[in-house]
Amino acid sequence: MRNRKGKSMKLKIYQIDAFAQNIFEGNPAAVIPLEEWLEDDLMQNIAMENNLSETAFFVKESDTYHIRWFTPVDEVDMCGHATLASAYVIFEILQIEDSKIVFSSKSGDLTVTKIGDKFSMDFPLQEICECKVPQAMLQAFEKEPISCYKSMDYIAVFDDEEFIKRVEPKFSLLKELDCRGVIITSLSKEYDFITRFFAPKYAIDEDPVTGSAFTQLVTYYSKTLHKKEFHAKQVSARGGEVFCTIKGNRVEIAGYGVKYLEGEIRIPN
Repeated sequence: MRNRKGKSMKLKIYQIDAFAQNIFEGNPAAVIPLEEWLEDDLMQNIAMENNLSETAFFVKESDTYHIRWFTPVDEVDMCGHATLASAYVIFEILQIEDSKIVFSSKSGDLTVTKIGDKFSMDFPLQEICECKVPQAMLQAFEKEPISCYKSMDYIAVFDDEEFIKRVEPKFSLLKELDCRGVIITSLSKEYDFITRFFAPKYAIDEDPVTGSAFTQLVTYYSKTLHKKEFHAKQVSARGGEVFCTIKGNRVEIAGYGVKYLEGEIRIPN
């Protein structure tokens, strides 16, 4: 796997649309299986070149798969859609016989189970704390949320479903905030809730479908709706449906996946 003098390095690459049943929907992620780890700066450069919200790399280690996620500008501790995309590659392309796999990651062990055509990810629930609405957020959305919470991201709750669908925030202001990104959300007539996610700090103005955001959202909605199962939609331009079930201090986040492309990266010596 390592580059040798006089030879180019060849890596398989897959692009999977996660939380989608059709191409051009959901959230595209690049997935690169490795036999051994590359240098960090090379993985970061590959992610930058891919220019997708996430590129996932994984290495099989005994009975688990060690996974790492990179945005175009930095490595992150958790990513739902690229985990689902990686599971798709392992189940559907590498065709392992098991119906359950375990990823080891910076966020601990993450189990993914294949149930029919869906991929169900077992993630830790995130605690959220109510907080004052940051001034930059108020200016970015030009509308005050009914409540605001802080966790891995800021969560801004609004009482206007149409506002969630149509708002175009000022990304330069959201970039100033001290969290990974900003989740906006509201109740919905068709779903339990809808949401959008913005992370300009990581060169992702808007993420199409953000699995890790739901580890925070269901904490809020389980308390306000008094339920543990949710059918939600991230209403980005591409859009994607997400199915969530709270089990203790974990949440199962399920969705579909579809392969968009399969190719090869050649890195010269």
